[in-house]
Amino acid sequence: MNVYDGWRIAAMLTHRGMVQTQNVSDADIIILNTCAVRAKATDKVFSALGRIRRAKKPSALFGIVGCVAREAGATAFRRIPDLNFVLGPQSYHKLPEIIENPDAKLFNIDLGGLEKFDSLPQMERSPRIAYIPIQEGCNHCCTYCIVPYTRGRELSRPFDACMRDTIHAAKTGAIEICFLGQNVNGYKYTDENGNIYRLSDLIRETAKIPEIMRIRFTSSYPTEMTDDLIDMFRTEPKLLPFLNMPIQSGAPEILKRMNRPYSLELYCDIINKLRIARPDIQISSDFIVGFPGETDSDFEQTMKIAQQIKYINSYSFKYSPRPHTAAAIMPNQIQENIKAQRLAALDNCLNEIQRDFNESCVDKTLECLLEGPDKTGNHLIYRTPFMQQCIVAHRENAPELAKIKITAANKASLRGKIID
Repeated sequence: MNVYDGWRIAAMLTHRGMVQTQNVSDADIIILNTCAVRAKATDKVFSALGRIRRAKKPSALFGIVGCVAREAGATAFRRIPDLNFVLGPQSYHKLPEIIENPDAKLFNIDLGGLEKFDSLPQMERSPRIAYIPIQEGCNHCCTYCIVPYTRGRELSRPFDACMRDTIHAAKTGAIEICFLGQNVNGYKYTDENGNIYRLSDLIRETAKIPEIMRIRFTSSYPTEMTDDLIDMFRTEPKLLPFLNMPIQSGAPEILKRMNRPYSLELYCDIINKLRIARPDIQISSDFIVGFPGETDSDFEQTMKIAQQIKYINSYSFKYSPRPHTAAAIMPNQIQENIKAQRLAALDNCLNEIQRDFNESCVDKTLECLLEGPDKTGNHLIYRTPFMQQCIVAHRENAPELAKIKITAANKASLRGKIID
């Protein structure tokens, strides 16, 4: 979602005649787009602001947008007095105000509606993978999560607006569409005639666009994985056989304390339905270890569910207390060294599962989407239908979608050869 926000901010400034630079000392305006989901991310923001402050030219405007701006509020100005603007995640479309009046401090962290999506110009050229936000905010209020505070309650964008952005992306270069939302599979929009649209409707309409060859969505909430959406994996070949569906913990008591109101039985039943609908589907997940009150037995249940589901790619983190969340003041906070030990054990388990799956792909031929050259310029990076990174030798005029025979694999990536 922050990548999308960054693209739209850049398009807005480009539309006003500005050009991008990667050199802070050359910049006339410097925008730090931020995430507050973990404490470490917030700490990094203020460290980066200090470095920018020292490196920028005196006349340059600089500030923060996004979730840390919403979390820090007016204290951001006290910590970094020469900030020019602090704009929450639903307010960055107000940046032209600071450009037009550079002597004024701009501060807006209000939780608005969806106006930012319609207030900014479209990008003239879309990347191959286009992110289309269909929601803002979340209603689930997990006890560890700051999102309901930083992005507000859940709002679904109008169906026609989502399709307008999708069609524009397709006509300007997109091959793959990724629908975004904090609770993306909970998308539900009712139009003025009472017609109800769900994520499955967006997928169905997007699949009709000739230029779009791949569709996916993230991030999903288990109880919102409805049968109509599961059936899309059976009926729509453009929908990739890959799904991120966070479980967070394998311990029922911890899920209860997290305010994740689903049972392990329900979660596993959804996975089974998905695998019946699309036998080659692969699942990724998110995990939090060291949540307040987590026992050794609770953690072992998390290890067990990871081994049972066999997630091919997961994001695992130590629990991080966040302001405005119930978990931050819960008793039985776990010591950092125990969190670190559990995270290392879980990562080792997940890495082995990922390695095994990657190795199972050797000698298979997969249709992959070009991302671009690697840092050396000697290779090209493609993405498989399961979102693995596949590295091939550089060649001129490489196809954007290519059939690649996988020749080698390790934990992190695949190697392959384009089949002409």
